[in-house]
Amino acid sequence: MPIKGIKGVVSYDAMETIRNTNEWLGATARALGSYPMFALNPHPMFKLMSAWGRVTERSFARMVIKPDWEIPPIAGEDGQDHIVYVEPEMRRPFGDLVHFRVARRTPSARKVLLVAPMSGHYATLMRSTVTSLLPDCEVYVTDWHNARDIPVSEGKFDIEDYTRYLVDFIRHLGPDTNVIAVCQPAPLALAAAAILAEDDPKSQPRTLTLIGGPVDPDAAATEVTDFGNRVTMGELEHMMIQSVGFKYRGAGRMVYPGLAQLSSFIAMNAETHAKAFTDKIFNEARGTATEGDKHNKFYDEYLAVMDMTAEFYLSTVERIFKNLEIAQNRFSVEGKPVDIGKITEVAVMTVEGANDDISAPGQCVAALDMCTGLPDSKKAQHLEPGAGHYGIFAGKSWRLNIRPLVLDFIDEHAGTPEETRPKRRRKTGDPNPDCGAQDPMDSGKMAV
Repeated sequence: MPIKGIKGVVSYDAMETIRNTNEWLGATARALGSYPMFALNPHPMFKLMSAWGRVTERSFARMVIKPDWEIPPIAGEDGQDHIVYVEPEMRRPFGDLVHFRVARRTPSARKVLLVAPMSGHYATLMRSTVTSLLPDCEVYVTDWHNARDIPVSEGKFDIEDYTRYLVDFIRHLGPDTNVIAVCQPAPLALAAAAILAEDDPKSQPRTLTLIGGPVDPDAAATEVTDFGNRVTMGELEHMMIQSVGFKYRGAGRMVYPGLAQLSSFIAMNAETHAKAFTDKIFNEARGTATEGDKHNKFYDEYLAVMDMTAEFYLSTVERIFKNLEIAQNRFSVEGKPVDIGKITEVAVMTVEGANDDISAPGQCVAALDMCTGLPDSKKAQHLEPGAGHYGIFAGKSWRLNIRPLVLDFIDEHAGTPEETRPKRRRKTGDPNPDCGAQDPMDSGKMAV
């Protein structure tokens, strides 16, 4: 979770006013530059004005819109397409358990719970991950709510509440569940598994896959961990926390605003983003841009940000990054210690990207050493060469290499005979036609 930002001197309502103003300026430039009378003037300024306006208006409008899942139909063996319905399985104030039901298909034996991060983006960030798993799995996702829309009367939500949500979701789905936690929730998913192992062994998940998560942030330094170590909690609260403005249902709730988080995301790779938007504007002016091009697909998701409750953001920084409560096995929920060593039956796999600059290699694999009660036969790890943070769960590395490994890991610990498993993994030595190619989605370094 990036915790870098600018001094919080701008109020929540002021940030929203700035966003609204830029959206209005974009709409105005688009309209003026598109007037038919300017078609008589061959000067390119008018086309550039209209193009700038279209890109600007769309970009600032997307910042307050929750993206749709838009899961495509799944092709069936019978030659028919099966529509995917997004249905809430459990509803909670701060997040729902969502089921992706494939119509007219017998439920898959592989039940997967994808634990989406709560770090500034919606769970739809994992749209491509869900789509890739649906042909082979029954998929559920934690769909966290935007804190600005949650009334103050619903109370607080910190990392202990988050962990209890995970425990309830896993218990509801049953012991044949395979949990896949991506980035920020990896340490808390590990804690949830430990709680179930001690309190309700019959509800333990079958497998737990942790992808690019900060289980031990001190295992490998990054810009994120460096900033977290330099800034005090008082400074962080002063710089980052704001009260939700009057426009939303959560008015008065203290949050880490999504717009502030977005500024941090963009600042981490300012040159890359500036070039992407410059290229998009010129493509619009030339008439070569399209509604569904790679730029729009990426930035429609990237710019759609959500607020986090202040207590969740601050407790994550303090307890996970600063105090290393998970890494040092000192985490507790409601005063009760959570012992990672209690995990003795849940098979645990870690996945890391060699070029991950958010959760660097070493931070996630540390979970295996913490599972002292787990035999080596139930542990697995994978380091993906050349992969960045986004690529290991939704980019090319996930699609070509990591997904097959995760499904094989699930099947292995489900007791499925090897000869009856689907053949997914590439044979050793087979050429990979995409090897070395840059996934445009991975290049965005979308931080989770």
